[in-house]
Amino acid sequence: MPAHDVIVLGLGGMGSAAAAHLAARGARVLGLEKFGPVHPHGSSHGGSRITRQSYFEDPAYVPLLLRAYELYERLERDTGRRIALYCGGVMAGPPDSRTVAGALRSAERWGLPYELLDARELRRRFPTLTPADGEVGLYEARAGLLRPERTVAAHLQLATRHGADLRFEEPVIRWEPYRDGVRVHTPDDTYTAGHLVVCPGAWAPRLLADIGVPVRIERQIMYWFQPRGGTGSYAPDRHPVYIWEDAAGSQIYGFPAIDGPGGGAKVAFFREHGAPCTPETIDRTVHDHEVRAMAARLDSCLPTLPGALIKAVTCMYSTTPDEHFVIARHPAHPGHATVACGFSGHGFKFVTVVGEILADLALDGTTRHPVALFDPARFASPPA
Repeated sequence: MPAHDVIVLGLGGMGSAAAAHLAARGARVLGLEKFGPVHPHGSSHGGSRITRQSYFEDPAYVPLLLRAYELYERLERDTGRRIALYCGGVMAGPPDSRTVAGALRSAERWGLPYELLDARELRRRFPTLTPADGEVGLYEARAGLLRPERTVAAHLQLATRHGADLRFEEPVIRWEPYRDGVRVHTPDDTYTAGHLVVCPGAWAPRLLADIGVPVRIERQIMYWFQPRGGTGSYAPDRHPVYIWEDAAGSQIYGFPAIDGPGGGAKVAFFREHGAPCTPETIDRTVHDHEVRAMAARLDSCLPTLPGALIKAVTCMYSTTPDEHFVIARHPAHPGHATVACGFSGHGFKFVTVVGEILADLALDGTTRHPVALFDPARFASPPA
């Protein structure tokens, strides 16, 4: 009999959630993580992530978001940690932009409450925003932000509470099917389990090279600026989260100032300027020309924001060709492993529900959640 029911490889956002859900169902869980708990080396750091329901990427995500919101509320109750802040959100740009039109399509498809504001009304409601005449914004009151480090810590807390054995600073070297389960090798030991859940983040190209999905790892940058005149007008009760697309299709996103006067307000490009990298080769230095490019963009739409730069840090996107996730039983080893990767820069808001889905797939082989969009088979070459 294997020593564990499930081994979870990677304990960042998705892996920590999977470990918590699996352990809560009574599974004997071993979690293995290359780094320490709640580390800054992958994609589950940076203090804040946007959450929203009027999802411009595809209406198919909305049912998952509705469940994710429920699970985030439960996570806060179960751990006593404040994770979510619903300060409202604006999806702004030309009316026919992907950001606005896509958000509107999802809101109408699922009957989500929203307001569609013209440029004048946007400027009146949110004086920090200066849209051009002709731009519009979809305002969603239930949008806001999540705290990624607190989320990971909360899931690790619950996993441990329910008996999971979580081991840090123990990277996985390789794994293979073994008898009726899997065998996992680390520098410290070899472990067996009935099933493996692989949540590798930016390490997907190495650890999941055989699933047939070309995951591109991209270096991205998060910036915190001190607003000119202070952070008062950028407080969460006055300034929303936002995603803003210009006429050329370039998107930025940002947040209110949530960490006091010295914390500034966070902003970043969404996918633009993403340089290919690996976790080993990523340039962790943020260069002056990159700061200037961000400040120049802000001058056109949030002119009071780009004051003094407080800090800038890098993270990594793991992007699939169609920018949709991969969540499924392993196509080559469906009875042995489940995979979750390729979250393409928009996955963190789904962490809670992805953990639930991974527990379903690992223990039952199926899930009630709509995950057909995330099947890696969509990248398979058609027969000749």
